[in-house]
Amino acid sequence: MKERYYLVREDILPEAIVKTIQVKLLLASGDVKTVHDAVEQVGLSRSAFYKYKDGIHLVNQLERERIVNISIDLEHQSGMLSRVLGRVADFGGNVLTIQQSIPLQGRANVVISVEMSRLSEELGVLLEGLEDISGVKRVRLIGQG
Repeated sequence: MKERYYLVREDILPEAIVKTIQVKLLLASGDVKTVHDAVEQVGLSRSAFYKYKDGIHLVNQLERERIVNISIDLEHQSGMLSRVLGRVADFGGNVLTIQQSIPLQGRANVVISVEMSRLSEELGVLLEGLEDISGVKRVRLIGQG
């Protein structure tokens, strides 16, 4: 089943959902150290927290933490990875991880994870910008979240 998302005002959410968000905020802030302490403080059962925790996110948190994984096939040339990373930086992307295979038959595959909260253009424009680099043979979006 395809996931669907809704933007809902807090005042119409069930109490367990609101309290789940409160628990997540307490844990993220460091005000409490354990789930047990956090659920006790807000008056929520641990089972309710674990039931909802992975499906509840603040909208601004989702926007800030938008991460994509991009697979890129490169010709085996000196400076290719540097040019790719430079292009990502030019668009305002923040490279979080890089995985590069050893070159075989003159090509190497690189998978980069890019945090996109400060991206200056749409993702498609970034992908096209990567494809325009001489020596880049293929660019694919392989995941996002």
